[in-house]
Amino acid sequence: MSAPVVNSYFSGMGLIDLGLARAGLQIGQSFELDPVCVETQRLNFGHEVVQCDLTQKLALDERGCDVKVFTYPCTKYSTIADVHGARTGDELFLHALRHMVINPPEVFAVENVPGMRKFPVVMEAMTKLPGYCVTTFCPVNASTWLPQERARLIIIGSRRRFNWRPPVCRRPIRLKEIIERDPEVELPAYIARRLRGRYRDQPIISDPARGDIAPTCVAHYSKDLSTRLVADKRFKHGARPYSVTEWCRLQGVPDDFIFAGTRRQAYKMVGNAVARQMAEWLGGEINRYFGFGRN
Repeated sequence: MSAPVVNSYFSGMGLIDLGLARAGLQIGQSFELDPVCVETQRLNFGHEVVQCDLTQKLALDERGCDVKVFTYPCTKYSTIADVHGARTGDELFLHALRHMVINPPEVFAVENVPGMRKFPVVMEAMTKLPGYCVTTFCPVNASTWLPQERARLIIIGSRRRFNWRPPVCRRPIRLKEIIERDPEVELPAYIARRLRGRYRDQPIISDPARGDIAPTCVAHYSKDLSTRLVADKRFKHGARPYSVTEWCRLQGVPDDFIFAGTRRQAYKMVGNAVARQMAEWLGGEINRYFGFGRN
């Protein structure tokens, strides 16, 4: 019997695929709209990457698979959206539901922010699908493995009942372990203005020497490098932005991963991604369901 085949939807830069593949699953197809993300995936993977708008994509046009994984955008479910009055939810979950109903897999999984639980219609669609036994883990935090605070909601549905296990990590990576010796970073003037209190919020400064972890890696870092800083006495003000490499390491991205686009686009793609170790845990549990993993 060959490894289970996974199709991933709203797959971004492909970090979810990388984690699932490292757990031993076979990626069949991944579907993503953003052209820079699509090109990034194609630079790093050998599976088929389909650039498409999933709201227009026919489910029956896809190849068959054992598992479907949906990581649809979290922007309108996140608590940060309250600041802009944009925490409205969206209808992308309906297209995940459509792909599951028309061409149902043996297992499906959904990753999103815990704020999605505030939308009962979305939760009903994702957890009450007939013919599936559903388990919800919330929060699953990237800090289980990585020096980053990143809480997520994970929903797993399977055709038969199964004892899905929560993640365990004996020793998480520490922030000081991901810091570069000679980081290449931008130092925009607005960093000093934020440090002087010119903006509504002060930056979140994490100190590796104190054992701190970083706050959640966000896509908006591509536009404002002052919101999250790392303590570093080698730099003016004693703090600096994270380098692209450090930002990647906070999400479990390997140093040899290749990015299409600009450095700022890399920050955005990484901020939107699923932490690789989180995806590996999910992939390991799915493998175990199909009889390939450790019991």
